[in-house]
Amino acid sequence: MSKAQDPTATIHPTGRPVRPAHPLAGLAIGFVGVVIFGATLPATHIALEGFSPAFITFGRAAIAALVAGATLLIMRKRFPRQHAASLFTAGVLLIYGFPGFSSVAMQTVPASHGGVVLGVLPLMTATFAALFGGERPGLAFWAWSVAGAALVMIFSLSGADIEPGIGDLWLACAALSASCGYVISGKLARTRPGWEVISWALVITAPLSLAGTAYSWESGVSDPGAAAFTALAYLSLGSMFAGFIFWNWGLAIGGIARVGQVQLLQSFVTLGVSALLLGETITPVMLGFAIAVGVVVWCGRKAKVG
Repeated sequence: MSKAQDPTATIHPTGRPVRPAHPLAGLAIGFVGVVIFGATLPATHIALEGFSPAFITFGRAAIAALVAGATLLIMRKRFPRQHAASLFTAGVLLIYGFPGFSSVAMQTVPASHGGVVLGVLPLMTATFAALFGGERPGLAFWAWSVAGAALVMIFSLSGADIEPGIGDLWLACAALSASCGYVISGKLARTRPGWEVISWALVITAPLSLAGTAYSWESGVSDPGAAAFTALAYLSLGSMFAGFIFWNWGLAIGGIARVGQVQLLQSFVTLGVSALLLGETITPVMLGFAIAVGVVVWCGRKAKVG
């Protein structure tokens, strides 16, 4: 059977075809992506000091698209026409859906709150992986997945300073967009390097990014300082590009549903970054929940996923 016919085959970022690695390798690589993603909400909070949600959404995508396009040209990659529809769909969900909804949410909720609410992302990712990702998680996997999501939600409800609001609705939409997009891009990363998947997704949606940036320029830029510019650069080159290189690679070699559980830890990465950048408080209870979630992810890695 050829690599193109084998649904379990993947490609190393160097371009060398390989078989899926041990799930532990996928978890480790995926966690690098999670660490990069973990600073997204705090960076968005800072970027909002000088840019509107619409400009952040389109501007970060436009900057990342320019870098991605240049990389594809240098590497002399040909556009995969057979995956055009999937790349465009993943691009809309991950490049506009998640950033757009989360930027609106950050106007009304703290970054740490957003990180906690998005703790349901792994469970949603596993659900989409089962629905159209070709994976069949076993009962034990679902049990660990639900346990992890429950821990994160209990933690969310335990904070006296956290109250449900309209921001949570936008965060839910962001989680829905991201989880669906992860599954689509994770499937594509089984056939080509993760960096190429996100690069083509950025390039194919670039006309929308550039048009949106131009349209929101006049009303979306309000005397940004160095911090806002730095945050926008991070959102463009880190959250929108570099993070997906590791994340897609991890999903491809470790399994979408299984590696998706690593994102349970993203809430606590976000909390840590929020404390460093925004002065938000880290309590012993938060650390305790972070350790408990880490144990759940570690136990869940051994659960069967067909």
